[in-house]
Amino acid sequence: MAIEINLEGKIALVTGGGRGIGRAVAASLAEAGANVCVTARTESQLEKTAEKVRAKGRSVLMVPADATDAKAVNGVVDRTIREMGGLHLLINNAGTRLNKPLMNTSEEEYDRLMDTNVKSMFLFTKAVGKHFIAQEYGRVVNMASVGAFVAGPDQSIYNASKAAVAHFTKAMAIEWARYNIRVNAVAPGWIHTDMIKDLREDEQKLSRYVKAIPQRRLGEPDEIAPLVAFLCSDLSAYMTGAVVVIDGGLMIP
Repeated sequence: MAIEINLEGKIALVTGGGRGIGRAVAASLAEAGANVCVTARTESQLEKTAEKVRAKGRSVLMVPADATDAKAVNGVVDRTIREMGGLHLLINNAGTRLNKPLMNTSEEEYDRLMDTNVKSMFLFTKAVGKHFIAQEYGRVVNMASVGAFVAGPDQSIYNASKAAVAHFTKAMAIEWARYNIRVNAVAPGWIHTDMIKDLREDEQKLSRYVKAIPQRRLGEPDEIAPLVAFLCSDLSAYMTGAVVVIDGGLMIP
């Protein structure tokens, strides 16, 4: 018997849905049967994601918004529920990266990274909480990173932000288990997205990073997305508080 991820009848909200992993996740959820709301700052990027969702035969709602602004976040959630008829799945994918020595990092850069990687997750999770608790059903998948577990040079703020994502995931899994709400996270390694554009433009540095990966290549967004869909589905019914590493073997001791 074939085992398939089935999200038929579910409505998903994907933050950071304009490109990269967020775009791939939106398409994967749609392929599994979900209707999808995608949100990001840039409307033109959202339209490209929407095309992929529509190509799967699913409904899509685009809501340009600042994921670090509480009023905007509440508006996204309220509009999703109102216009799509409900909400069952939240993918906290909004994120950014900073590759800089601590002594060269400004307070503004620190705030921007922490707001994008951590505050946005807090705001969206809190915003969906009342609805998820009332209906006694919800699935939250947060986007962590192998950087939550392995420190690197010039990555102190980024590593700290992703460690926060991992531990927020575990704490919320405990807090919301009684309401039939599962909270998990995905921890990708080096993935071929715009977030590592600086790395891809430095061939020598990229080569060093790739050599540290047993599979000897970067991952692709389309390889991350099915794992997110799996964590949203009943196939992972006994998983909560998990931070699932998907990194081509990078973290193997």
